[in-house]
Amino acid sequence: MDLVSALAQTFDHTHRIVGGVSAEQMTNTTPCSDWNVQALLSHTIGVISNIGMAVATGQPPSAPPSAVLTKDLGAQFRAAADATLAAWTAAGIDGDTNIGAGPMPRQAAIGINLLDTATHSWDIARATGQPGELPAELAQMILGICRSIVTDEIRGFAGFAPAVPVAADASPTQQLVAFLGRQP
Repeated sequence: MDLVSALAQTFDHTHRIVGGVSAEQMTNTTPCSDWNVQALLSHTIGVISNIGMAVATGQPPSAPPSAVLTKDLGAQFRAAADATLAAWTAAGIDGDTNIGAGPMPRQAAIGINLLDTATHSWDIARATGQPGELPAELAQMILGICRSIVTDEIRGFAGFAPAVPVAADASPTQQLVAFLGRQP
């Protein structure tokens, strides 16, 4: 599976979860200890929008990664995801870009887009009582990307806790979130 197709699948998965969030769940706690569901949704949609704009324009984001949420969260997420996917499709994954952390290869940037979206889809699902399992092949691919990107230095910078142990028969999604310091 190529990276753009993986991102499209991740966006589809996350869209289903975001669309399933109710207004009553906005204050629920999440596995991201600093954010409730509302703050995490704002961050997630904001990151996707910022990355899409950076890839489309070639300029780093000028605003922090947050979005003012609308009543139709599913539609808002879908619009941001579609715009970002269109930007990646048009730009391709060769060359460099700056998504806000300095110039980097586009392959690394799309990996960050995948990792951030997949992880937070699980966080939102967990906080709202929804199934959060990614398709196994997709989760395995993202886990491989994470293992190449998330070093101890990156963990400290990006706010990832140390990896937690999981059972030998843990699903690829459970392995992914555990690698990123979440308790599956």
